[in-house]
Amino acid sequence: MLTPSKKIKLLNGLKTYKKQYLDRGLSDLDESGTRLMINHFLCEVLGYKPIEEIKTEYMIKGTYADYVIQLGGVRHFLVEVKALSLQLSTKHLRQTVDYGANEGIDWAILTNGKTLELHRIIFGKPIDSRVMFTVDLSDAASFKKAAELIQYLHRDAIQKKSLKALWNRCEALNKMTIAGMLYSKKITDELRKIIKARYNEKCTDEEISQALNSIMQDKIDLEKIKVFKSVKAERKPKTESKNIEVREEMVISDAAGEEPVIS
Repeated sequence: MLTPSKKIKLLNGLKTYKKQYLDRGLSDLDESGTRLMINHFLCEVLGYKPIEEIKTEYMIKGTYADYVIQLGGVRHFLVEVKALSLQLSTKHLRQTVDYGANEGIDWAILTNGKTLELHRIIFGKPIDSRVMFTVDLSDAASFKKAAELIQYLHRDAIQKKSLKALWNRCEALNKMTIAGMLYSKKITDELRKIIKARYNEKCTDEEISQALNSIMQDKIDLEKIKVFKSVKAERKPKTESKNIEVREEMVISDAAGEEPVIS
């Protein structure tokens, strides 16, 4: 991802953006004025080049998306801007997702200049989307956390396929993915072995699945969970036993009044 120095620059860019626009009491700003804010954000905070990499009023099937970010001929994400005076809504999200779906763009930002949402468009039937993160650009107290998320959208990170990495991480930690792993034969077989070794009980796949079901359905206090630790029988090092044999041999030799001989 971004280097430490570039993360600092990103963080400073967020602070400047907040001071220049969000601290000026522009709560009644319309959509055209908000776009000027987003121009600054895309160029000065995220590092994209105007005109060359930031495509404005991008036509999609007779309508226009506010921005499409394009690097090396590849469209990485679109940006839909709403007025700073508006709260983002599901209606705005549907419009944004439709733009991306119609143009085959996987990623979309929905923003009103203050709130920024990153969405992954899911090309299924029906078309769906998943929110990756939401940040409040007016909250200076959360800027460090916001910078860790926003860095995925930075020009330098996009060139390193950051959005693919973000999606892979999201998919890996998705509850349905984890559930699929827990119910896999490899995991249930391992649980059966552990139960047999620790409690001397034989369990069927169905019984283990039922126990997993209860975990999925019931909220568990994580602080009360006792993490399982396998216990292995302690073994004395071979060198120790050899030393004992040597010492015994020396004692026998001394008792016989002979020089100790070690074979």
